Amino acid sequence: MRMVLGMVAVALLLVESGNIAKPARKMENLASVTTSTAAKARVDFETQLKPIFKSKCMPCHFSGGKMYDRLPFDKPGTIRKLGTKLFTRIKEETDRRLIEDFLTQTP
Repeated sequence: MRMVLGMVAVALLLVESGNIAKPARKMENLASVTTSTAAKARVDFETQLKPIFKSKCMPCHFSGGKMYDRLPFDKPGTIRKLGTKLFTRIKEETDRRLIEDFLTQTP
């Protein structure tokens, strides 16, 4: 174990000192790769979020429900207004991430 740690330490020192060749990358290329992979696809309210709310919040927050007049979940404005307060009922991580992505994008 000590030998492996020693080898790792030596390798790190060599890399830091510049005695081992590092792959050449231009910063512009690296920035463009990072930007393109970090760009998220736009979340569509009607096709991606509304089905989540229908499965979790129906019938109360949809047309005819007792909460519809105050908090209609078929309207994107209501979801933006409530924000992450919705997470008291929405527990699945994938659903939460999708909602968070929707909240961070411009209307």
